[in-house]
Amino acid sequence: MVTLIESKQKFRHPEKRNRPDTPVLRKPDWIRVKAPTSQGFRDTQEIVRSKGLVTVCQEAGCPNIGECWDKKHATMMILGEVCTRACSFCNVSTGKPSPVDEDEPRRVAEAVQEMGLQHVVITSVDRDDLEDGGARHFVNVIGAIREASPGTTIEILTPDFLRKDGWENAVIDARADVFNHNLETVPRLYFSIRPGARYYHSLRLLERVKMRDPNQFTKSGLMVGLGETKEEVMQVMDDMRSAGIDFLTIGQYLQPTRKHAAVDRFVHPDEFSSYEEIARSKGFLMVSASPLTRSSYHADEDFAKMKAARLAANQ
Repeated sequence: MVTLIESKQKFRHPEKRNRPDTPVLRKPDWIRVKAPTSQGFRDTQEIVRSKGLVTVCQEAGCPNIGECWDKKHATMMILGEVCTRACSFCNVSTGKPSPVDEDEPRRVAEAVQEMGLQHVVITSVDRDDLEDGGARHFVNVIGAIREASPGTTIEILTPDFLRKDGWENAVIDARADVFNHNLETVPRLYFSIRPGARYYHSLRLLERVKMRDPNQFTKSGLMVGLGETKEEVMQVMDDMRSAGIDFLTIGQYLQPTRKHAAVDRFVHPDEFSSYEEIARSKGFLMVSASPLTRSSYHADEDFAKMKAARLAANQ
């Protein structure tokens, strides 16, 4: 079983050290997953380790790591493993990041080539300390992958580039196959869940991708189980469609530690099915909604389905 609640405080999140512990709800059966033990998992682990890479699979404590790594699917996290934000839902370390590793694009590209990936997901920590928010590094990573593995499609999951004076345009112009940026939750909960971000700025970022490159697929995700209402989730769906977002993911929020935001409730799989049906009726090309859905879960298969859906819609 994967246990996301830490039994011992490790101070990955110094800003949370003095917070009172939040309650922990017992996980229902539909949330439980097996510990990773396969040879495929170990092979992926060795490639990641040998290249000196960071993955969000490990840093965020993803419950799907065993399944994905067994298939040699790993979401690379660039720009280091320390984030300048302190979101109350996230298990990535918070603090002062290290300088940008200029050799990282080469190592990421080599790992993509060595794994033989048809589709790769690249994400990053927030780097508010950098003038460009890490935009140039994203561009360099995309370029290195294209050179080393031209047949691989590329999905990026970016930060919001808040107050970075248009640097997001450089990332848009690098023309990844999918531009993903997660809204994460409903506007009412931003102050407590995503305090360093702004809901409408994130929404406008995704809208700007479509305005600048209408052919680029856009994607965004929500967590549920944080205290949102069904009506609020449906309003976010409408906001996303107004911004032209193609692909929506919805998954259950899981509490990383007792210092993080508490789980309000575990949403039943039937409710996820209802959300998926509603979202499809609103015109999304692709919807993935289940308790264990995460941004990059089954990303390669879902990308193929999304391309097929667009092709069918245009015929």
